[in-house]
Amino acid sequence: MTTQLIRNFVGGEFLEGGTGFDNVNPVDGSVLSVVSEADRGIVNSAVGAAQKALEGPWGRYTANQRAAVMRRIAERIEERFDDLLAAEIGDTGKPEALARDLDVSRASLNFSAFADMIATAGVDSYLTEFPDGRRALNYALRKPLGVVAVIVPWNLPLLLLTWKVAPAIACGNAVVVKPSEETPTSATLLGEIMKEAGLPDGVYNVVHGFGAGSAGEFLTTADGVDGITFTGESSTGSTIMRAAAPKVRPVSFELGGKNAALVFADANIEQAVAGLTRSIFTNTGQVCLCTERVYIQRPIFDEVVAGLAEHAKSLVLGKPFDKGTTTGPLISQKHRDKVLSYFEKAEVEGGTAIVGGRIPDMPADLAQGSWVLPTLWTGLAHNSSPMREEVFGPVAGLIPFDTEDEAVRLANDTQYGLAASVWTGNLERGHRVGGRMRTGISWVNTWYMRDLRSPFGGTGLSGIGREGGTNSLHFYTDPTNVCINLSEEETI
Repeated sequence: MTTQLIRNFVGGEFLEGGTGFDNVNPVDGSVLSVVSEADRGIVNSAVGAAQKALEGPWGRYTANQRAAVMRRIAERIEERFDDLLAAEIGDTGKPEALARDLDVSRASLNFSAFADMIATAGVDSYLTEFPDGRRALNYALRKPLGVVAVIVPWNLPLLLLTWKVAPAIACGNAVVVKPSEETPTSATLLGEIMKEAGLPDGVYNVVHGFGAGSAGEFLTTADGVDGITFTGESSTGSTIMRAAAPKVRPVSFELGGKNAALVFADANIEQAVAGLTRSIFTNTGQVCLCTERVYIQRPIFDEVVAGLAEHAKSLVLGKPFDKGTTTGPLISQKHRDKVLSYFEKAEVEGGTAIVGGRIPDMPADLAQGSWVLPTLWTGLAHNSSPMREEVFGPVAGLIPFDTEDEAVRLANDTQYGLAASVWTGNLERGHRVGGRMRTGISWVNTWYMRDLRSPFGGTGLSGIGREGGTNSLHFYTDPTNVCINLSEEETI
């Protein structure tokens, strides 16, 4: 059987690089495809193709014309739904139901939603009257940044890619995408879809490779890149920020998290346990918004712990297309080694794995996959490594608290600040505690409920800037204020 070749997509054409690397299926360790790594020349060609597109017809498209193209892209994503679904499942190993309902469906929605936003977006305008009687009309025209480097992670590759690309092209930019080396397929397939939908050549480009000394570094340091948006690890964000600094290019970063959940004694315990099961174990814990710290008020601690343990034991690890599978593997053996290192740290630092804490026994055909068991710890101190550092796996530490102020202090005692969830039957407390979280988003009695128009992002090591709705439109544009003198005479 011939191994599939994943190529770079530049200026509407697929190009091979000089070196290939294996794309490995995390379910069983088999090689899915060989990926063509982009050298500096290919990356520079992609940036040049994007610049050429901006100088051509794409640069003259109106907002309504761009919106029309985006709606065709959304329609074409739906028509190629099964192809994209297979690409996501092959690269990530996640269960079919999750990939179908979350990843591919959101990809289409991202394009249609931002098409609607750009078609109805207005401009800031002010009628100014000065003390001396002069009058002026000020209005702000928002123009594209230009060429935007889009660097996306492996956990939700298509969802997060389209979450950035859709608003970028809605605003008239051209993009060069660098997907994770772990999940290259859907970004490449999206190139085909863009071309089929009539997006002009060069508006969407894809280059494959790694970070330092490869496509990631080449792209973030390339001349001609006007802005950078990145989702991924905090340390990588710092590296990219240094690359952007010499030319003072704008950046938008959504980085890591060590998200907390607070469960108060007046919470609906059944609702809280079900919500926490989702927030801890969805996508095998490989979502930046997942919960890794759970603080539970002491009177209900044992009951909540028992409920979470029961739910965790009921999760089914297996092949993505098997009915009943709820949980897939981690993305790679390398990432599994990282997660396993925290299993060891938890044991050394006084934690007890009440569920999981080891590699599962899998059937022979899955034994080479990147599997770990869903894991819950008790007995860890708040300042222990597994409670302070992002694990990015299906894990959580469970710690009791006594008072509301103590819970808020524990939740906010972190270098991260992405998300939090508050579980309480007291709506006043929900408003109060939700507002006290030093995070980009606070959920009350729910998790992962999103309105695409609302601001999304983090504080501290969790990122800089906000995405979503007008926040995205503002990042991907540069405003030029136009001031029209409405007075009959100009004064000195």
